[in-house]
Amino acid sequence: MNLEDLRLGVYHSFAQCGRAPTTDELAEQFGLDTQAVQAGLTELAASRHLVLDRSGQIVMAHPFSAVPLGFAVMGSRTLWWGGCAWDSFALPHLLPDEDEVLVSTRCPACAHPHAWNVGNQRPPDGDQVAHFLVPVSRMWDDVVHTCRHQRLFCSESCVDSWRRATGADHGYLMDLGTLWKLASHWYDGRLDRGYVRREPSAAREYLRGVGLSGSFWGDEPDPA
Repeated sequence: MNLEDLRLGVYHSFAQCGRAPTTDELAEQFGLDTQAVQAGLTELAASRHLVLDRSGQIVMAHPFSAVPLGFAVMGSRTLWWGGCAWDSFALPHLLPDEDEVLVSTRCPACAHPHAWNVGNQRPPDGDQVAHFLVPVSRMWDDVVHTCRHQRLFCSESCVDSWRRATGADHGYLMDLGTLWKLASHWYDGRLDRGYVRREPSAAREYLRGVGLSGSFWGDEPDPA
């Protein structure tokens, strides 16, 4: 089967409906048996276009998520789970019919609710901070764990409170403006035919271009 057709089928289902297609739906769409579809999904997961659970069901197709990981993203007609702070802020840049979305979450430390109108022209206002527990070089060791720990906090003091309560390491902190820049072009072309994932050298260049230091990649020690 054509893997690019299958990849686009998954991504367009997320984009249009806010959910992952089932194996049966994909089999019907492409006139294939479910075993062939499952084999194709497994191959896409091996090349990091998708994330599957142990039963072979689609969990993520970045920046989309099939499961709640701390964020909800509301468009003009569609509700998505945001896979993480990075992915939630990326959606208005990726979706052609959504100039602005409402991103909502709760502070992991104090449970205070937060919501921002996130558009593709300028970053939202706010003093909140994003905390990325896992550096980029290790994000795919357990990508669901990684995404579950890319969260937005009220302030750095809330990050410190959460770390004391959980015993978590100190990750990378960034403000909303930097998060918006990070998300703005990272997924460019992902809904188009022929999309190619960035090689590590291109990814490093992109991260440097939005002002992120080597510790975000994992080259430098975490802050004390």
